[in-house]
Amino acid sequence: MDVDSTPIRDAGKPGIWQLLREDVLCVFDRDPAARNTVDVLTCYPGIHALIVHRIAHEAWLRGLRWPARFLSYLARAITNIDIHPGARIGRRFFIDHGAGVVIGETAEVGDDVTIYHGVTLGGTSWNKGKRHPTLMDGVLVGSGAKILGPITVGRNGRVGANSVVTKDVPDGMTVVGIPGRIVRRDSRQRLAEVGIDLDHHLMPDPVGKAISCLMDHINRIETRLEAHTAEERARLEPLTGVVCETCGNACDNDLCAAGDGPRRAN
Repeated sequence: MDVDSTPIRDAGKPGIWQLLREDVLCVFDRDPAARNTVDVLTCYPGIHALIVHRIAHEAWLRGLRWPARFLSYLARAITNIDIHPGARIGRRFFIDHGAGVVIGETAEVGDDVTIYHGVTLGGTSWNKGKRHPTLMDGVLVGSGAKILGPITVGRNGRVGANSVVTKDVPDGMTVVGIPGRIVRRDSRQRLAEVGIDLDHHLMPDPVGKAISCLMDHINRIETRLEAHTAEERARLEPLTGVVCETCGNACDNDLCAAGDGPRRAN
């Protein structure tokens, strides 16, 4: 599958305070319930978890592994959001509601990514090395979705609520269902000013579409059968009371109908 797997950029990485400022400001673009900065800083667990993660990640990179893990544990205890300090998270990351979110050690998250509560970026192996997914820039993940293994969700991709994704997703595509099925995006989608599609509830249903096509096909077949049955009845009407000596039933045999074949009165 052709997926842009370019590593998330490290060059020109902004400072931690700039990252935190962008994290707070992006909430106003993606959550209409956000009223002011004080509201966001004091009442949004996703922001609290992200603030702690930014600090814990810096400690992790400096080799302070236990302090980093302990900070991550404290954030989990307070926010119910579990982000491993080794995870790499880009700019303007937004966790809406946040309860039950789990992000593994080798997960990578690009810029302008949005995820909802109950999302898991998990692994499928106990082996060391890359074992968690990569979300490229602009990805949106619906609530309860599970993205598992060292796979890549391409730029501006969408993952439907409660989907289970175990294969790569190309750029700009949507994946829904269990297991995840890739479907094309609706060209009429509504984009926010930052270019993120927030209509994550408007997901196509490939299974429902297939069932609908089958029902249409069945209806067409039934219509043709009913027409054929009516035609056969019309052909057999002149044979009422006549029994074919060959088959023993009312028959539409041309010879019987013409009076040239063997028949007897019923």
